Parts: sequence; structure tokens; C-alpha cells
Amino acid sequence: MERTSSIRRKAIARQYKAEVMIAGEQLRLRLHDGKLIKDRRYHLRTYPNCFVAQELIDWLVSHREAADRATAVHLVQHLMEHDILHHVCDKSPVFKDAKLLYRFRKDDGTFPFNTEVKIFMRGQQLYEQLRADKNAILKVREEHGVTHRRSAPGCQLIDWLLQNGEVQSRRQGLELCRALQEHGIIQHVAKKHDFFDSGLLYQFCINFRRRRRLSELLTENEQGNDEGAVSQEDNNLDSPFVSRKSSSEESSNAFQLVGPSKDLKQISSGRRSSLNSLQLHSSGFPPITQPSSASMVRFNPKSVLKRHVTCEELLLPGAPYIKRVLTVIGDALGWGFVVRGMSPCYVQAVDPGSPAAAAGVKVRQFVCQVNGQSVLYLDYRTVNRLVMTGPRTVVLEVMEPLE
Repeated sequence: MERTSSIRRKAIARQYKAEVMIAGEQLRLRLHDGKLIKDRRYHLRTYPNCFVAQELIDWLVSHREAADRATAVHLVQHLMEHDILHHVCDKSPVFKDAKLLYRFRKDDGTFPFNTEVKIFMRGQQLYEQLRADKNAILKVREEHGVTHRRSAPGCQLIDWLLQNGEVQSRRQGLELCRALQEHGIIQHVAKKHDFFDSGLLYQFCINFRRRRRLSELLTENEQGNDEGAVSQEDNNLDSPFVSRKSSSEESSNAFQLVGPSKDLKQISSGRRSSLNSLQLHSSGFPPITQPSSASMVRFNPKSVLKRHVTCEELLLPGAPYIKRVLTVIGDALGWGFVVRGMSPCYVQAVDPGSPAAAAGVKVRQFVCQVNGQSVLYLDYRTVNRLVMTGPRTVVLEVMEPLE
């Protein structure tokens, strides 16, 4: 019991950190949409993807994210303390309501990509996959006379992980679920037990889709974000504890093939994070290596190559290919591109709004090196593994056909 209480306390603290990361990322995307984040010039130097502190405070107050400027400064300082953003020159750890330049760490690749963040991102990936699964195992269930929405027995969660290629054994599934529980991502419905491969019910205690208000961070920090977590989420339509259909959400998105040609082909998909492609995952938990038949139909269209190309052809002197070096900084959803092929690998698809697209990754590019390691003669599964087990910033050497 004492160990369970200790795990709960740690999970609450980690869950709060997750809420800060989600709120910070949602704010970053909104500021990009509002054009507050852009390249700015100061003292003959250009600072990419940054914002002016005063403009951010104006925006927070005008959008009612803060009651006044002092509160807005307090909120942004909170994000700084959690390594969400920083001064462009790191001159001061204190946020000031002045004409100073700041930047989100996600926009310059300095976000601390530690084990805690990896597990959080893995939890987010599984949450989205479970939400999108038509044969959902998260259902209204009863334990000891109490009904719990969007819950599943621990044994069924592990079954699902095995069936979807997320783990290779029940032991790995158990370790993954316990790590998710210790990081405040899933919990026993009554908050009484550790995770077991049994009939005990568990549910997600973070709703990754719900839009956060920055003011929540301060109140949650003060209140501990413990006892009221489920009841607060229950009233939200996007809550993981509320059963509702989401087919309209699934059908509204598209994953596009971005290449040198002007034509864009679309592949139906849910989110970038749910693709069997290059995704962030927690070290120690294996990536997806055997996708289900449904995933193959949904995400593996016909090859984009016009004909098969051998490694020897690429290496011939005077071959009609140009070599390029691209740096891709992954975000919360991954890198946003799919590789396929068996020696050489090639880029099959690119999400238009992803870090990969921004870095210049295009379909029909052949992957020669990943972070300095030659991969020309490796298959796509090995290349996937190299990217996912490496740093968040991936340096690719590719060869693309000359136009």
C-alpha cells in the first residue's frame, strides 16, 4: 500500500508535467497560426522562429488566457521553468514583459528529450491509436459495483499491444503499462492498484486532445491535480472517460505524398503519430515491426517509385541523382515521413505540415545515411529503428532524381 501511494504521488507530479507540455505545445501552435512566431532581426542578426515578450503578453490578455499582464508574465515564467521556452540568447531565466526575444525550445531543437518525455509521447501515441481503433477495447465497464467509462482490463490492454505490434511479449507489455502508470498516463480506475496483467480495470488519466487554458496550470499546481481528475474530465465531450463516436474526426484528415511533381496524392489517415512510420518512442520498448493487415491497407499504398532502382545505380558515376543533407527536428508527433523499400530505402510519404517537409524531405528520395551511419544497403525496418532509437534531431543524407 505504501509503495502504491508513493507511485501515485510521483504519477501526479509527472501528470502535471505532462499537462504543462501539452499546454505549452498548444500555445506554440496557436502562436504560429497567429504569426506571432517568426524570424526577427535584432542588432544585425536574424533570430528564427521567435516572438517578442510584450507581444505575447498582449496576446495572452486579449485572448483571455490571463486576467492581467502580471498574471500573464507569471504563466509564461511557469513555462520557462518547465523548459518549454527560453530567451534566444539564454541570458536570463526570468521572463520579462519587455521588447525581448524568446523562443519555444521545440522550434530550435533544444527541448530536453529525456526518458520522461519519451514515455509521455509513447502514451500519447497509444491514446490516439486506441481512440481511433474501431474495435475499441476502452468501454463502459463495471468493477465492484461501480461503472467506469473508457476503461479496459489490464490483460486486454496487453493483448491489444501484442496484436498491434507495440510489444513482442506479455512481459514487455506489462513493463510498458507500468511505466505509463508511473508517469501518470494511465491509472487503476479506483486508484488502488499497480498495473497487473489481470482483470483489474485501467483507464487513461490524461486527455491529450482537450484544449488547455494556461490558467489551469497554476490552479492544478496548487490543488495537486489528484482527486478531481476524472470528474473534471467527465464533463468534457473530448474526455477519454466519455464514450462517443469519432468517425467524423477520423475521416477529416489526410496524409499527403509530397514530391517534386505538382500532383498531390492523399492517403486516408488519422494522425501523424499513429502511423507505422518514424515515430518517437520510449527507449526499452520496441517499435512497431509487424503492422496489422488493416494498417498495411490503410497506410502502405503502392510504391511511389516509377521503377525499381538498385544501390549500384545510385552509386554509378554520372548517375542522374543529386545528394543532399537534411536536418529534421522531430516534434511531439514525430518526424512526419514514411520510408519503405529493401536496399535502398526511399521516402514513400511526407506529411505536408511536418518537420520533415519543412526540412526538405520529399517522396522518391533515397536514404543513404542516418546520423552519419550508412544505411544504403539496409531495409526500411532497420532504418526506422535507427531513427527512433536515436536523437530527436535526425541528419539524413539522401539522393534525389535530377529534374
